Amino acid sequence: MNIILLSGGSGKRLWPLSNDVRSKQFIKLFKNDDEYESMVQRVYRQITTVDADAKITIATSKSQASAIKNQLGEKASICVEPCRRDTFPAIALAAAYLHDELGVAESEAVVVCPVDPYVDNTYYEAVKTLQELAEQGGANLTLMGIEPTYPSEKYGYIIPKNSSAVSDVATFKEKPDAETAKAYIAQGALWNGGVFAYKLRYVLDKAHELIDFTDYKDLFDKYAELNKISFDYAVVEKEPKIQVMRFAGQWKDLGTWNTLTEAMGEPSVGKAMMNDTCTNVHVVNELNVPVLAMGLHDVVISASPEGILVSDKEQSSYIKPYVDKIDQQIMFAEKSWGSFRVLDVEDESLTIKVTLNPGHSMNYHSHMNRDEVWVVISGTGRTVVDGVERPVHVGDVVQMQAGCRHTVLADSELQLIEVQLGKEISVHDKQKFPLEQETTR
Repeated sequence: MNIILLSGGSGKRLWPLSNDVRSKQFIKLFKNDDEYESMVQRVYRQITTVDADAKITIATSKSQASAIKNQLGEKASICVEPCRRDTFPAIALAAAYLHDELGVAESEAVVVCPVDPYVDNTYYEAVKTLQELAEQGGANLTLMGIEPTYPSEKYGYIIPKNSSAVSDVATFKEKPDAETAKAYIAQGALWNGGVFAYKLRYVLDKAHELIDFTDYKDLFDKYAELNKISFDYAVVEKEPKIQVMRFAGQWKDLGTWNTLTEAMGEPSVGKAMMNDTCTNVHVVNELNVPVLAMGLHDVVISASPEGILVSDKEQSSYIKPYVDKIDQQIMFAEKSWGSFRVLDVEDESLTIKVTLNPGHSMNYHSHMNRDEVWVVISGTGRTVVDGVERPVHVGDVVQMQAGCRHTVLADSELQLIEVQLGKEISVHDKQKFPLEQETTR
């Protein structure tokens, strides 16, 4: 099974856990045995449980690629968008990537799914059936339609021509109001969950019709020039030979705190206490200080380095315009090599706790406008400073002047405190270099 998982968005409706780098699909809130996993980890586990040989490619932005590598390692291939251009360019780029970089034949079927639905394994069994329908070639596009459980205003609707398990599509409807949604459901309408399958040749042909490019690398280079357009508008709603398969299993879009807490297996994650007068209260605490809740009802509390949210669950759905007004740098992020957490921000200094996973390293880089100091607080590793390699242990201090090339390599899990010093501290002040194969020891 060839699957493209679309991973995008900043997930501002789940602030303060989510930000421009850390979207909702990377937040570890779901209990699996004794550990917590994120949506992307859960989805990957579910797909490979249903089909151990599934070939999974995640189409994502550059800002999210590091978090995916951190949580999945090298398990899944990643097709990185140079910039955001909506779903049609993203799927076209992923199609070219599958064909030109991974060697997927044009005759093979491909399924596109969002990366963040909350579902059980029957959903991915249905996805496998969807691929089989695409392979049969009865239609150019085969969609999955979700049996609606209420007249939602959040989703678009697919109206099939009949009530059979697989039907030709009569028409599509935009997100309606509640009364219109009731009328659609009475007609047998299905939610459009953004899941569809096709033969790879079909999307490659559509991409070449709408975009002037030769191959994956050419499309990648031209990506910033492409028009922003959704796959639905560009392809789906114009395709006459299209069918929909009904799905009536578990399916939830966990886009708000209200819906997310419904899927949490426990009332709290992190250091949290609630007295017995609390009802329907959920606490997610990523700080190292306890949260105490007393006498609250229908409330969500979330605390992270980005901020603190205390909200009525129903009102939490309307958080986005308020979060848009918050101007703050990213305080926590997962990288391919580990993670960092901002501890303190001053006018001419920034203090960060850095955690490197065993066997990983930062890029070999320099900064023009700031000095840096590393203090090792846990683990062992090696630093390379201007080509000179030295071992480092707990308590070691490494100083780097502006312009100096440096990196650190973790032999075990390595934690250090990084202090950045300068009048112009910026994430853009970074130049990368290849790490010399032979360094002076």
